[in-house]
Amino acid sequence: MKRTAYTSLLLLFLTAVSTLTAQQKNITLEDIWGGQFRAERLDVLRSLDNGKEYSVLNRSKNGSTIDVYDYKSGKKSRTLVNSNNLPEVDQILSYEFSDDESKLLLATKLKQIYRRSALGTYYVYDVDSKKLTLVSDEQIQEPNFSKDGSKVAFGMNNDLFIKNLKTDETIQITSDGKKNSIINGITDWVYEEEFAFVRAFDWNKTGNKLAYIKFDETEVPRFSMDMYGEELYPTQEVFKYPKAGEANSKVSLHIYNVNTGETEKIDLDSYNSYYIPRIKWTEEKNVLSAQLTNRHQNTVNLVFINATDNTSKLILEEKDKAYIDITDNLTFLNDNSFIWTSEKSGWNHIYHYDKTGKLINQITDGDWEVTNYYGFDQNTGRIYYQSTENGSINRDVYSILRSGKNKVRLSDKTGTNSADFSADYTYFINTFHDTETPYLFTLNRAKDGKLIRTIEDNKALKDKMAKYNISDKEFSTISVNGNDLNMYTIKPNNFDPNKQYPLFMYQYSGPGSQNVSNSWNTSNDYWHQMLAQDGYIIVCVDGRGTGLKGRDFKKMTQKELGKYEVEDQIAAAQKLSEQPYIDASRTGIWGWSYGGFMSSNCLFQGADTFEMAIAVAPVTSWRFYDSIYTERYMTTPQENPSGYDENSPLSHVNELKGDYLLVHGSADDNVNVQNSMRLIEALVQANKQFDWAIYPDKNHGIYGGNTRLHLYTKMTNFIKENL
Repeated sequence: MKRTAYTSLLLLFLTAVSTLTAQQKNITLEDIWGGQFRAERLDVLRSLDNGKEYSVLNRSKNGSTIDVYDYKSGKKSRTLVNSNNLPEVDQILSYEFSDDESKLLLATKLKQIYRRSALGTYYVYDVDSKKLTLVSDEQIQEPNFSKDGSKVAFGMNNDLFIKNLKTDETIQITSDGKKNSIINGITDWVYEEEFAFVRAFDWNKTGNKLAYIKFDETEVPRFSMDMYGEELYPTQEVFKYPKAGEANSKVSLHIYNVNTGETEKIDLDSYNSYYIPRIKWTEEKNVLSAQLTNRHQNTVNLVFINATDNTSKLILEEKDKAYIDITDNLTFLNDNSFIWTSEKSGWNHIYHYDKTGKLINQITDGDWEVTNYYGFDQNTGRIYYQSTENGSINRDVYSILRSGKNKVRLSDKTGTNSADFSADYTYFINTFHDTETPYLFTLNRAKDGKLIRTIEDNKALKDKMAKYNISDKEFSTISVNGNDLNMYTIKPNNFDPNKQYPLFMYQYSGPGSQNVSNSWNTSNDYWHQMLAQDGYIIVCVDGRGTGLKGRDFKKMTQKELGKYEVEDQIAAAQKLSEQPYIDASRTGIWGWSYGGFMSSNCLFQGADTFEMAIAVAPVTSWRFYDSIYTERYMTTPQENPSGYDENSPLSHVNELKGDYLLVHGSADDNVNVQNSMRLIEALVQANKQFDWAIYPDKNHGIYGGNTRLHLYTKMTNFIKENL
């Protein structure tokens, strides 16, 4: 063939690109787990009431400071606290202001309990006098200022206490707390894990009443985990873990009167009050709100309690054939009307009700989801929220009037945007990221989103990433089983469509989840990039049951967890294998937790499609998992035995043909290691060969020291040997 000038230029260009690629570094596991790709963040950001300043916690090896910055200029105006000036405090790990900002509650020496809970040593710091007051000699949980900042309520040893900061006196307001029996004001394990809160008490506006939930765990079955440690004999961790269909804590609502010292139990028997997933005082000082739900979680009652005479009234009832998600979006306005979010239109949207529960109007509407509610500006009447209006894989920030009119898009970049607003809604700090942009923090005007200044652009990380061999994350959809499913693909940088590559799929697939999103890298993304460097094509598909594509798409897996999701992953793998550049004889899949449940099922039930799977910390039967999560989607095993058993990996071990790696932490309080032990025994009795690893004393996250490096090295080697 005759070589033209164009051909010569093209060859020169390709040679230059090849040389550049050769000069770029490959990602290593040591890079990923050694912190090479760590992004800068704004830590514990709080907006001050003046609307002009915000505070941030700055930490270093030498100590920590709480510094105040001017929104507009970005200049530090002052330091509120410096741990170097406080001999009692080594490091400030978190902080909260009193409502009038005259005091700070400083968290130190935190000791993790479960996912969201911790014991800690706490101090109250007076900003003006610089006086430091220890809240309790013992480690405590969830200390919280009264509205006037004169008192701190906290949990300790399953009871509730109040410290009077003026008199330095501490009173105990409950006395029946007992481990694995009675908990006052702090959630039990399953509430913490599945309703996502720990502090189950709340002060009213005037600080003279404290509402709290009591948990009676007496009848909840115990679960025990051996903790091997470093001593001669292991110890045992015993806690109450209600599995699907088993007894839950009996919950009750109480109001303590600070002035009289008396406590009243609130009668909720007239409502669906099997669970009390939220309590919150309204703008009226003697009116408490409680969100109550039945065991199936498909009916939610919003109840107002008059704390003067302890009477109650049903304000709003919402029902769904499947389930209703509990959120923190309930917001009371000055007139005690309230903001509420609901999926009743088929998509999650914002509604405005008056204080009697009468609908004033639906504020947002459309075939898209409100994904975060930020707040309401009483002065302008504007609602601020985040949504998927720009596509289900993206997030944008908007404002809109209560009437539902005059909507303004406040973010201008396509990707993932989130906002933190100043107290008076003059400014917001926008956090933007996408697949190519690490976290970008900017100050914007809340009125119209206009950029005022850049706070942090993570340029150093972006420059560092430019030196690595990174492939594009390609977004698309794949049509299987009558649905267009969101998908991303990562191909090797030197991808050649005339060659064939092994396919390695990643997913989570749990109800309402999302893995396919236009967002910055997680640790798994870096690992997938590393595998792409080694010649693998990585694909992730969000199948039926995942979120942000409407209520019907999300809830269609009801009572059949693991059925339609598995069908979608198998069908997607089969369709992808039709591509000429995919080697259909080398298809693998992996996932963690729900994703491990899925990857196990895909390998077992899709034995002619998948040759390999890795399952980390998997559920292997929903009979072993907790009551609140499992029954929300499956009802109880007594009501739905076939849904539990037919979709369990335990029921399909005989179908295993490919290579299988099973991994679990022995101290997993969430998805107990019992799940893997039962699957191991089933595989052994079916005489199926497989690989497995148990990480001693590691929880659901399987981390600490070199643990993650070891785990991902094991998984990498397994992939290279078997795919």
